[in-house]
Amino acid sequence: MTGKSSTQRRATDALNASMTNVFEAAGAEFIEPDIIQPADVFLERSGEHIRSRTYVFTDPSGAQLCLRPDLTVPACRYHLEQAGDARVATRYCYAGKAFRHSKTAADTSLREFDQVGLELFGDGSVANDDAETLALTLAALDAANVSGYSIQLGDLGLFTALLSAIDMPERWRTSLKRQFWRPRAFRDLLNRLTGKAAKARTSVSDLLDEMASSALDAVSFVEQKLEADGLEMIAGRSIEQVAGRLSEKLLDRSEPALSSDHAKLIDDYLSIRCSPSQAVTKLKQLGAQTDGEFASAVELFEARFEAIQCAGLDTADMEFAAVFGRSLEYYTGFVFQIDRQLADGANETIAGGGRYDTMLKDIGAGTMIPAVGCAIYASRLVSASEAAS
Repeated sequence: MTGKSSTQRRATDALNASMTNVFEAAGAEFIEPDIIQPADVFLERSGEHIRSRTYVFTDPSGAQLCLRPDLTVPACRYHLEQAGDARVATRYCYAGKAFRHSKTAADTSLREFDQVGLELFGDGSVANDDAETLALTLAALDAANVSGYSIQLGDLGLFTALLSAIDMPERWRTSLKRQFWRPRAFRDLLNRLTGKAAKARTSVSDLLDEMASSALDAVSFVEQKLEADGLEMIAGRSIEQVAGRLSEKLLDRSEPALSSDHAKLIDDYLSIRCSPSQAVTKLKQLGAQTDGEFASAVELFEARFEAIQCAGLDTADMEFAAVFGRSLEYYTGFVFQIDRQLADGANETIAGGGRYDTMLKDIGAGTMIPAVGCAIYASRLVSASEAAS
């Protein structure tokens, strides 16, 4: 990367200002989070899409640090460090550099890009805050003279509530939620849980046979096995973690398979792809087959849809897709993505965001703090403006 000319930099700054002005007018405080961040937060909570592309390094004291790959997590850390009471409703906006290396090993050049964003923290109406975040994102794009985009909506809270309404071991719910972002792995897992796919015989199967016939508890069995075979633990895994995972696999052997009706319920949900108004109807039909938890999630979805309409947004061209969850694994509820079509017909994501209510507690807050936000990839907007001029 060779950098930008003064003309390009001024154009970028002007574009960023036009968008952050929209957020500041809505009551957001402009902040500048640190560029260098603790690496563990991103490596543990951002998902493979970000984790595999983060620039990580070690300082002289041995601390593992990184160049921020996005600004949402740094904004969360800023809030926890600076807010007197992190639970009080607060909103921030920012415009700054983020850094991710290329997806291909052959390209080792530094990748930096401008990101403009808005984050809403603290207690408030979930439905209204979700709708306002989407409305302000679109208003910022309008201020940047961006048009001709498409909007896709999703709701990870619906999926979580659906799994909670189905009778299954909690470890299965955890695994299904973990694989949600990986369609092929998710399908393979669901097929195994329903018994549609036979479990292949592996070296772990032999180990489980030994464990099942052993009089030792799981931890003692693993310790004895390591000593007898002269093996060492994999870095980052404790004996207790390995023993716990093996115990779960052993339990799965005798666990009744997930019923075909429940598997169909999951498939019926994941097949929903339509306008938000049509989605309300289909979700209510599914809700009639479950308990109150999924029905409550559908009520929130409907309230958000109504709030989006009250914000003056045209929902006719929006699409809800149950399988849509974006690529950052810290999202917990409402998610959205805004794409535009390039000259070659390919789609390019220019903005996205959603709700991530567990993030602040995960990184140090004493309690769960509601949070929703957006990120706009300003560098892509500048590139498009230059191409059009």
